[in-house]
This record gives sequence, structure tokens and C-alpha cells, in this order.
Amino acid sequence: MSPPFTVFPRAMTPAPLAVSLRAARLVYGGLTLFDDLDLELTGGCFTCLLGPSGIGKTSLLRLLAGLTAIGVSGELRGDDGLPLTGRVAYMAQQDLLLPWLNVLDNVTLGNRLRGERPDRERALRLLARVGLTDCTRARPDTLSGGMRQRAALARTLMEDRPVVLMDEPFSGLDALTRLRLQALAAELLAGRTVLLVTHDPLEALRLGDHVLVMNGRPATLSPLPDLPGVPPRDPGDPAVQAAYRAILRLLGAA
Repeated sequence: MSPPFTVFPRAMTPAPLAVSLRAARLVYGGLTLFDDLDLELTGGCFTCLLGPSGIGKTSLLRLLAGLTAIGVSGELRGDDGLPLTGRVAYMAQQDLLLPWLNVLDNVTLGNRLRGERPDRERALRLLARVGLTDCTRARPDTLSGGMRQRAALARTLMEDRPVVLMDEPFSGLDALTRLRLQALAAELLAGRTVLLVTHDPLEALRLGDHVLVMNGRPATLSPLPDLPGVPPRDPGDPAVQAAYRAILRLLGAA
């Protein structure tokens, strides 16, 4: 069983940063994934993005992260009018831990790649918060899937960016580990502007301050209005179940 998570006083987080994407167009392999697409991310809030496989969710995330340059147009800014360069952390579906580095060195990898001196004490505090105090010297291949994703979450937090993009980071985990990591991510990312891509409507409803559904070709974004209560929501709540059915209708699955 994974060690219990250690509770520490919440660290200072960057000031909330709202994000605006205007008139975005992305063409990939001759296919227009989206055209004239607008997206608004509320500063300091958790936004969840749903949509069918292949619709362009990951492509949109990569555009926001500055990882897509070919076939792209549009205007991307923070609400301070400045570009997002250097202000975004990206957590992929795969943990992307380097197998030849131990957990601590994986968490501080970004610092070293930028030629910075790693703040090992801060990295150790983050690893304690995700329950990996006893695994700092372990190699990734000795960890369970849930432990690897916790290490990836610590690495994402180590970047200390106001905007965090997450691409289905919990999809390959068992149900119990997934619920625990959802709760942990919601706690540790509070106050940051988060966009989480997921294929699971209940995950979106549990975590999201806002939920968007991406559908069509070229794809459009539809917000789910009037979400019940505040996160984390109980999936068994009748109001959440009604919202779940509304999402299925938007996805064309009901």
C-alpha cells in the first residue's frame, strides 16, 4: 500500500493568470482540427476538457504549451497581455520519467536543463507532499504506476508555473489510485490555472470548476452550464448524474 500523504502548510502559489486563446486554427496532415476557435481559462480555476478520441484535445493542449508551431495560427495571451512563454507547466499522459535518473533527479530535471541550480530542499518537500519521501533514490522502474504519476506531479509542481496543462494523467491507473491522485492534484494545484484533458465525464465533473466539451470537425468548444455545487463533487449526487447525462448528449453518446 502506498504511504500516507504528508500534510504540509500550503506553499505560496503564483498569482492567478487567466488565459485567452483567440481565433485559433490548427491544420495537421491536411486535416483542419479546429478553425476560429476561442478558449478562455479563468485564472486560478480548474477547467476540464472532454471530447472523443482524435478530436484535437491533445493538439490544443500542445498549442497552449507552445509545443506546436507548424500549421498554427491565432492569438494566445495571459490576462496581463503578455505571452505565456515560460509560464506553463505540462504534464503528459505518460509520466515521462527518465529511467536512468532516480526520482529526486527526475523532479529537478527541469532546473538542470535550464542550467539552474536545483532547489533540492523544495523538491524533497514536494516529494513528501505526494507521499514519496522514502522513494527519492528509487529508479522509476521500481515504482508502481500510481507512484510514478505522483513523481510526475511533483516534477510539474517543481516548475512552479501559474498555468498547468494536464493530458489525461490518471487514465492508466486503477480506480482507487486514480481517485487518490485526483484529490491530491486538486489540493496541490489549488490557485493555479489548470486545464485537464480527460475522457471521463465523471472525472471532469468531480474536479472541474468549468467543463468544456470539444466536438465536431473542425472542432468547437461547448461549455457545460450550471455545474452543481463546487469541486470535489460526489459522482453519486443526482445533480452530478444529470450533468453527466448532459455531457453524454453533447458527445453524441446518449
